Amino acid sequence: MVSCYVGRGYSSLNSGALIVIEGIDGAGKTSVSKEVVSKLNDLGVKAVYTYEPYTPFIVEIMSKYWDELDPIMQTLLMTADRYYHVKNVILPYIQQGFTVVSDRYYYSTLAYQGAQGVDINWILTLNNFIIKPTIAIYLDVEPTVGLSRKKYSTTKIRQLESDLELIRRARNIYLNLVTRGELLLVNAMTDFKVVVNEVLEVILKRLSRPTTS
Repeated sequence: MVSCYVGRGYSSLNSGALIVIEGIDGAGKTSVSKEVVSKLNDLGVKAVYTYEPYTPFIVEIMSKYWDELDPIMQTLLMTADRYYHVKNVILPYIQQGFTVVSDRYYYSTLAYQGAQGVDINWILTLNNFIIKPTIAIYLDVEPTVGLSRKKYSTTKIRQLESDLELIRRARNIYLNLVTRGELLLVNAMTDFKVVVNEVLEVILKRLSRPTTS
């Protein structure tokens, strides 16, 4: 139980770490990420929330001209956004000893642009500047469930919400990354509080080293 961690010190979580929360649209990434950050801070961990795509002007371009962008151009723009994000947000926070929780990372490009036929190895080559996550978690839901959850909200790139077949292919890539050990799977079909607690348990068990007085 998460409660058993209250009052303990975690040197490894206060020396800089990158935690990534991934999943298809409607998996609950944003809500889970923000709640995990809140709970980590309650436990005395310096944690901060961030997200991708991040850079306002790149997000505006992608949102406005998405239908004119082929998958290669999407990949290049997503990667440019990530370079800015890593250099100006993630790395500075880690250097200050924060645990950074990122709502999406390069796995999203592997999944969504990979699902459109972009070569996975090429995407990895483009993203060779990234900071490797300390831990990366995949929140798994059925695509139809995810889309139903997005009924009253939209992602920054809203066109991604409308193609069920694309989302199914993206999920398959995510699941393949889980099989390869790149991501840790958490079932996101259950109650929100249960999902948050499971994600937090995974983080604390894998990364914390209780300090002794």
